[in-house]
Amino acid sequence: MTPQSVYIHIPFCTNKCYYCDFNSFVTNNPQLIWDYLDALDKEMELTFREQPVQEVKTIFVGGGTPTFLDHAQMRAFLQMVQNHLGKHWAADIEFSMEANPGTTDSEKLRIMHELGVNRLSFGVQSFDNALLKRLGRIHDRDDVYRSIENAKAAGFANISIDLMFGLPDQTMEIFRQTLDKAFELGTKHFSAYSLKVEENTLFHTLYQKDQLPLPSEEAELAMYMVLIEEMERRGYQQYEISNFAKPGFESKHNKTYWLNREYYGLGAGAHGYVCGERHVNAGPLAIYLQKCKEGLPRVEQFAVPQEDAMEEQMILGLRLREGVDLAQFASRFGVSAHEVFGTIIKEEVAKGMLEEQNGCLKLTERGLPLGNEVFARFLR
Repeated sequence: MTPQSVYIHIPFCTNKCYYCDFNSFVTNNPQLIWDYLDALDKEMELTFREQPVQEVKTIFVGGGTPTFLDHAQMRAFLQMVQNHLGKHWAADIEFSMEANPGTTDSEKLRIMHELGVNRLSFGVQSFDNALLKRLGRIHDRDDVYRSIENAKAAGFANISIDLMFGLPDQTMEIFRQTLDKAFELGTKHFSAYSLKVEENTLFHTLYQKDQLPLPSEEAELAMYMVLIEEMERRGYQQYEISNFAKPGFESKHNKTYWLNREYYGLGAGAHGYVCGERHVNAGPLAIYLQKCKEGLPRVEQFAVPQEDAMEEQMILGLRLREGVDLAQFASRFGVSAHEVFGTIIKEEVAKGMLEEQNGCLKLTERGLPLGNEVFARFLR
């Protein structure tokens, strides 16, 4: 089977958030966006000709800020997706798009819903206006309320919100207030991440100058534990380290990654995993646009050795609260996880970090906040 999931990257943004190291670009040149959509169209045509689609169960449009596209660009983009993939859509397809509360309006949301998008992921991050400004976000709390209201009016029933913790000068009280306001919206899914200070960001520059007052590790861990406690209390099940959902509203697309399944990756800087090979597209726009004129815009492509694929299966799968399905591991690789990683598994079980339950190997409650330390053990 060819992949049943598709990731598409729209790299444009209104501005660059101070913590962001994603492949994104600020532009006020509409022609550049149209040129990008033309290049993306060519990449889709060539990709799906070389590896024909059989069935598409999930599509995820990320960025950047996909909702940066204006009404005409959004319509053209989604019609392009329909042209290439529409006849292959599964009946219960999950079609997600990332959205910024400052870049949506009723008409744009209507176009998106009309042309197949059925799940929205809003990058809210916080409900504290001072903190949003500190992060370089263009929206405020009122924009969030307006955007969610407009999305529901446009017909969206599956809405997710991104939140962040461990932010500069963020206290537990501020974080609890954000959670309370988030729950009031009644959305079906939450993703919540701690701040990571990445190179080539304004926050990294400030951090190097000791001008980024971050909470202590203990305070950040306390926020994470409060997050888990409050989510469960409100009926949101933690199904992955950073993701919580009402039953039946887990992100099918993101589970593709955590189950280490293959997916098409399209757009500037996108990664894909097709027919046992991973690839990376050119990130800089000028290079991506030029390469699309010549063929596929790839700058790297390589087969994944079985040893690497087994490591990935363990590290990604352990992010899920259900853990790694040991029977599926053995079926996929022809060898059991215990044969390959037996010593590591025994040691981590003895330390109380891992446990085996219902045929799955999973993080314990104790291991959950220390997941990265456990994952590192499986890299050989």
